[in-house]
Amino acid sequence: MKLRRRLGLAVLFVLFAGGASFVTWVPRVVDSHYNGVVESATPSVSLHARELHRSLLVADMHCDALLWDRDLLDGVSRGHVDVPRLVAGNVAIETFSAVTKAPSGPAFDPNGLDRVTPLIVAGRWPMRTWTSLAARALYQARQLHDLAARSGGRLTVIESASDLERYLSRRRTEREITAGVLAIEGLHALEGRFENVDAFADAGFRMMGLAHFFDNEVGGSTHSAANVGLTDLGRRVVKRMEERRAIVDVAHASPRTIDDVLAIATRPVVASHTGVRATCDTERNLSDDQLRRIAATGGLVGIGFFEGAVGGLDPSAIARAVRHAVDVAGIDHVAIGSDFDGSVRMAFDAAHVDRVTDALVTAGFDDAAIAKIMGGNYVALLERVLPQR
Repeated sequence: MKLRRRLGLAVLFVLFAGGASFVTWVPRVVDSHYNGVVESATPSVSLHARELHRSLLVADMHCDALLWDRDLLDGVSRGHVDVPRLVAGNVAIETFSAVTKAPSGPAFDPNGLDRVTPLIVAGRWPMRTWTSLAARALYQARQLHDLAARSGGRLTVIESASDLERYLSRRRTEREITAGVLAIEGLHALEGRFENVDAFADAGFRMMGLAHFFDNEVGGSTHSAANVGLTDLGRRVVKRMEERRAIVDVAHASPRTIDDVLAIATRPVVASHTGVRATCDTERNLSDDQLRRIAATGGLVGIGFFEGAVGGLDPSAIARAVRHAVDVAGIDHVAIGSDFDGSVRMAFDAAHVDRVTDALVTAGFDDAAIAKIMGGNYVALLERVLPQR
């Protein structure tokens, strides 16, 4: 009933805004506003960093590009990610996360007006997605598969270790291609239904974040003051995700939920897009203890590129967070998780990820360590944890 009421408000907004003109320009304006690139005085990338970056297998653990009204096969001037920019930035693997709800009011209020609903109404998504969060996730999965089918081989969706092996073999000689892994931003998308874990795994989702901006039926969000942990349903969900070889992602999860997951996990756990409290002390970021315990599962911490994760927009802020994470968790447990197109400002888009490589060079990392951080660790994790076929 509450979702229907919010839907009614969204439809009234559409009508008030002028119908056809609304669906034409408002999503683009919103996209440009929320996913801006801030011009900065970042120096040019050094020749060594540029050449090193071109040799890397770059793999990013998180972006939200599927939410926005763009054809990702075309290069556009707004937002952070599309296939041409991934190719230009030598991003071999991007993780596309399905966003299904984001409150416009207090982040911890699950009953606040949902700002995603007007976007998808204006974006002409199927009507079933207007009232169902699960349908929104499944629609975004189909979007990525449809993009791959239309891409002429430029985009591959990776669902299994066999898919990954075939793709990496191609990419040794075909450098103008990229690939996507499907993820979910928060298991409010389950709608409280345990069977939807299988529905999402069957649709190709290989990473699932337990929480986003608010507590849900599975567990608590770090943005809520309640510090709710895993529920009984959440414990069953984590076990089933492991059985289906889906990666458990604790980005945005409450401290108690992270503790509960790490206490029962039998497979690698990740925090796909985050920062560290030592360099940016916010509720969203990880403590040293959490870094060590995630590493102990064989998992990864993906360092974000946004100000809330690393405390600044300059790539040197990313390098500082990476340095601390490596010092605490170890070189094999740190990766990048940009949060491109996640309603955050960035200093660069996917075409210019070499700025991170340059910052890591400047910070004193050697080439082998940079290769692990920029993608090698994530690819190695996918090789270990994905279903074989």
